Amino acid sequence: MPKMKTKRAAAKRFHVTGSGKLKRMKAYKSHILTKKDRKMKRNLRHATITDPSNAKVMKKILPYL
Repeated sequence: MPKMKTKRAAAKRFHVTGSGKLKRMKAYKSHILTKKDRKMKRNLRHATITDPSNAKVMKKILPYL
């Protein structure tokens, strides 16, 4: 059985926490920032945990994380 390949795009975007959950950064922080208020941009800075419905698929894509 050959080794499974990691999807590199996903590996750059997701990190595993100590408890095994997937951590990700929030979207909508790259451009068109003038119309977004300060509070929204500040809240988008922080990382969040991936939704459990998506986490199952992500763990399959990232076999060695």
